[in-house]
Amino acid sequence: MSERESRAKGGPGTVSSAGAPETRGTAAALPQEALEIAAGYAFGGPALDLGALLWDGRCLPDAQVRVPLPMLNRHGLVAGATGTGKTKTLQLIAEQLSAQGVPVFLADIKGDLSGVAAPGQANDKVRSRVAEVHQEWAATGFPAEFYTLGGIGHGIPVRATVTSFGPVLLSKVLRLNQTQEQSLGLIFHYADTKGLELVDLKDLRAVVAFLTSDEGKGELRNIGGLSTATAGVILRSLTAFEAQGMADFFGEPEFDTSEFLRTAPDGRGVVSVLELAAVQDRPQLFSTFLMWLLADLFHDLPEVGDADKPKLVFFFDEAHLLFDDASKAFLDSIAQTVRLIRSKGVGVFFVTQTPKDVPADVLGQLGNRIQHALRAFTPDDQRALKATVKTFPNSAYDLEELLTGLGTGEAVVTVLSEKGAPTPVAATRLRAPESLMGPVEAGALERAVTASALYGRYAQAVDRESAYERLQTSRGAKGPDEMREATAAGERRGRQQEREEQPSVVEQVVGSGMFKSLARSLGSQIGREITRSVFGTARRRR
Repeated sequence: MSERESRAKGGPGTVSSAGAPETRGTAAALPQEALEIAAGYAFGGPALDLGALLWDGRCLPDAQVRVPLPMLNRHGLVAGATGTGKTKTLQLIAEQLSAQGVPVFLADIKGDLSGVAAPGQANDKVRSRVAEVHQEWAATGFPAEFYTLGGIGHGIPVRATVTSFGPVLLSKVLRLNQTQEQSLGLIFHYADTKGLELVDLKDLRAVVAFLTSDEGKGELRNIGGLSTATAGVILRSLTAFEAQGMADFFGEPEFDTSEFLRTAPDGRGVVSVLELAAVQDRPQLFSTFLMWLLADLFHDLPEVGDADKPKLVFFFDEAHLLFDDASKAFLDSIAQTVRLIRSKGVGVFFVTQTPKDVPADVLGQLGNRIQHALRAFTPDDQRALKATVKTFPNSAYDLEELLTGLGTGEAVVTVLSEKGAPTPVAATRLRAPESLMGPVEAGALERAVTASALYGRYAQAVDRESAYERLQTSRGAKGPDEMREATAAGERRGRQQEREEQPSVVEQVVGSGMFKSLARSLGSQIGREITRSVFGTARRRR
């Protein structure tokens, strides 16, 4: 008997709505206000079931709150205070997307989303929720792959080359200012045109050291040159970055993000879980790395327009970290990527505490909203609450009161209808996930990772010839110790120049027409230069 047949017959692992009235009420029995809200969620096509409407303190299971499947690529926001159930909401949506053949990407910050691969466990809380919302529940595991950044933690390593990561995202990770970011862009430009592939961080250090050496400092003279002081800052930032254990994230084999688009043999979408618990003390790194994954997909995927269902839905947890201390140019690039990637069939859900964590240009593109409870204990909390209320359409609810009174697993929902119009605001008691609500046992996780067909492809790091080795050869095969000494000398010169020199040559030319013309031409040069996306990301090898 199949799993779905077992569910229909009330077989093992199935929880029916026992404890609920045997005969459900009719829609006509609902209060008029609830009827009007319920009518906004009566979709005819495929949809995900979120839960049952809450009205006047009662759960109304005949008024189901849903989101149309084709609208999941119109992006979304899942927000709420800590402990209000955001993680379980992600799990609930991921399960239903997988069941409908849509691959899902989940950033697992706390390490408790691996349970999506294992059947859930029926307990009193699950039975109570199932009865309240009239859910047919069956313990079900979903096809999943587990990844880690650079192999730190349990999972298949996800690595990027420095070349493909690009100067814009790397500048954010290194916390460079605008002038330093522009100088890093010139360095990448030089490496691209000369075929000096930047695979790992030692490649980048070698190119920077070369461009500030006596033999290399003339290479960038025609496009502004590279200030020794700025080069010193970049080198010191790279050194500090590596000292924090970050070198493992850059290298080969580089991860092919098309792996996230796979379906299982039974037609269900594969849920890709990126474990970030081991690097949660380095939040800016993982948030920027998630942006690289998204930008890489944007760079590679073809246009599909409006589709019957998304190619992928990408959940971006702790989204506020991406926007903290970001330059306007960086925020503009995020907004552009989010706006354009919809037409490539990818939906992006940002997960954070309040909508004010997300810039207005990005927030305005998030058509689906699931807002869990907010706290209002402090003046800042109260301001955040009022700001959140203003982001919702007009509502029959007192949203300020409602958002502070929601229980765990309850949320205020508004989504895009099949016609693309916002649905009425609906307080919702959410359904229970059918997979395990918590992490799987460590041994089972390790077995799942090593049994994956992707493990042999990505697990072992390789170090082939790239910029470091080529520059060694061209400069008389200097060894690592000599390269480090050259780098240190460059840093010392940079510190001295920072104290002594006037604004650098780069600073003088960044506003010039020549520089702007160069920036516009990046990605379209003849020869060996790499084509780069709006984020400066690139793909040279697969």
